[in-house]
Amino acid sequence: MEVIRGKRRAVLAPLAVASLVLSLFPIVYLHVASAGQISPISHTISDYIFVANGTGLLAVTALSLAAGSVVLLIALFGAGLPRRGPITVLVGMWSAGLTVATLFPTDPVGTPTTFPGAVHRYAGAVMFVSLPLAGLLISRRFIPSTTVRNLAFASGITSFLFLLSHVPVVFHGNGALLLGLAERILFAVLYGLLFALAAALWRDNARTTAEVTA
Repeated sequence: MEVIRGKRRAVLAPLAVASLVLSLFPIVYLHVASAGQISPISHTISDYIFVANGTGLLAVTALSLAAGSVVLLIALFGAGLPRRGPITVLVGMWSAGLTVATLFPTDPVGTPTTFPGAVHRYAGAVMFVSLPLAGLLISRRFIPSTTVRNLAFASGITSFLFLLSHVPVVFHGNGALLLGLAERILFAVLYGLLFALAAALWRDNARTTAEVTA
């Protein structure tokens, strides 16, 4: 029975990785296809909804990323993480934030903030605070991985800088020159954190399975 459970757990980390990789294809395509139309320096990733097929492709990215994160959480449960606790709440908030931000689109640059646009912005704030905190807690309490811990710290710092870059937008409405670049750096670090978590779980599952079958 333990061997069967171990094999089931072993499937989750690769499944999470597959979902994370899938989420990358649409957003990479949008960056290439919209070159010259959307600036990766000043426009946020959410602005890709304003290019052809952008809404659907961006939804695939966000929902695949959310799904991969949930699968990672389930894998953590299988490895012994308590189902009730701050880590579960934080990963849930990250995944829910991605979903809400998909359902409530951003506003075009330079236009007044609408209700959907405000919801989108606050959902983003929840996302970018939740996952770095979850990563820090996981690295301290559950997975003693230097890579996970360093990426969690890096994501926390880049998240703070990205949220700080919104201040000109909030108070002046003129946008921030480096807003898009800051967000892309943040997402790169967050992806690194998620892949590092998946890799740590993958290694742990392989080691556990080897010990059980030995």
